[in-house]
Amino acid sequence: MALSLVTLVLLSLMVFFGGQVLPGNVGRAILGPFADEASVQALNQSLGLDRPYIVQYWDWISNFVQGDMGMSYAFRSPVAPFVLDALANSCKLALVAFLIVVPLGILGGIVAALNVNRPIDRIISLGGLSVTVLPEFVTGIVLILIFSIWLDWLPVTATWPEGAGLGTQLYHLILPALPLFLVLFGYIARMARAGMVEALDSDYTRTAVLKGLSWPTVIRRHVLRNALLPTITVIATQTGYLIGGLVVVETLFRYQGIGSLIYTAARGKDFPMLEAGILTIGVVFALATLAADLAYTLLNPRIRLGAET
Repeated sequence: MALSLVTLVLLSLMVFFGGQVLPGNVGRAILGPFADEASVQALNQSLGLDRPYIVQYWDWISNFVQGDMGMSYAFRSPVAPFVLDALANSCKLALVAFLIVVPLGILGGIVAALNVNRPIDRIISLGGLSVTVLPEFVTGIVLILIFSIWLDWLPVTATWPEGAGLGTQLYHLILPALPLFLVLFGYIARMARAGMVEALDSDYTRTAVLKGLSWPTVIRRHVLRNALLPTITVIATQTGYLIGGLVVVETLFRYQGIGSLIYTAARGKDFPMLEAGILTIGVVFALATLAADLAYTLLNPRIRLGAET
């Protein structure tokens, strides 16, 4: 928890001072290229941008920890509703992607490990890693062509009609989730495979077999519980990517998530929106990593008992 707090403090410093070096002028970005210089300077002064950077940073971060994310320069309204709505949308897309990739990725790793060095192992390993290196905009366009244009099975856009139910929302999110599945499947399957291979060669697995336990029981009780521990950490580290690294996917499928919001804020020099969006992703990532550490401790008695002693 202490390391998470330190990480978030460093992230806030990087986000704030990194935003200050972005090219362009905030007042000019808001008023447009034809506004006179006096009006631009007056707007910058009214927004407090003429104050020292350290003062601006302290005001921003002290308000942020109290739940006040500031006022958007572009919309002249509180940032929090925009960030929270966008975060909720990104969480929906991330959840759909997780429900697809995590079970299939773990299953693929298990199947590959149980057939190590056989053709099915090579197909899963090489195939998964091959699609991982393809950019999302490439796989996204191919998937749109196949499932939306040629087969007409899924909608092109991820934006559902207002008031749509859960089923309709899921129907619109399946296609955007597929590029994320292709990016993450190979990585998760590879980690699950490595853990399974190591567990299958361990002494406790051989002991369980020599005791006369059936092979399915050995796999379920002894191998899987130890093999999947590193995979849990890997899955948690992908949460930050799924929540905040979706700029390409959200733009391609016209989805109003937090990645799209951050991209728009960066282009418009809307610093409060940009900083709040990135720091919110940092908080989500820190919480996901902490949850993975706790889960790892609960599943691995050696770590838990070692910490207690």
